[in-house]
Amino acid sequence: MAVHASVRQVDNVAIVDLSGRITLGDETDLVRDTVTREFERGHRSILLNLAEVTYCDSAGLGELVGCYSTVTRRGGSFKLLYVPKKIRDILEVTRLDGLFELCTDEATAVRSFGVPPPTRMSKLLSHFRHT
Repeated sequence: MAVHASVRQVDNVAIVDLSGRITLGDETDLVRDTVTREFERGHRSILLNLAEVTYCDSAGLGELVGCYSTVTRRGGSFKLLYVPKKIRDILEVTRLDGLFELCTDEATAVRSFGVPPPTRMSKLLSHFRHT
């Protein structure tokens, strides 16, 4: 099953609801294009809802990192919501769980965008302190 994306807005947060498999090819392109389009529309707070994602390969994982990097480098905020256990396990093994903010409740996640995020440098330093 290919990945499908829909976007909705709650307060000032663009929530990208994904379902299906995030794999190399059109699927990763769709994720990147959807996030980029929302950012270019002026949404600086992007919440990627992975609740209905059934699989994510290494290319999909790379695309999540790419989306995070693109959005945060341009002054936005990017968080993951309802990360399935299999994907959360992969993030832990690759130590990327320290890079992403993983949210388990949509309302709390939306409110959290009002809190200033840690600087990129502090996140990187924190990430490497734990390696």
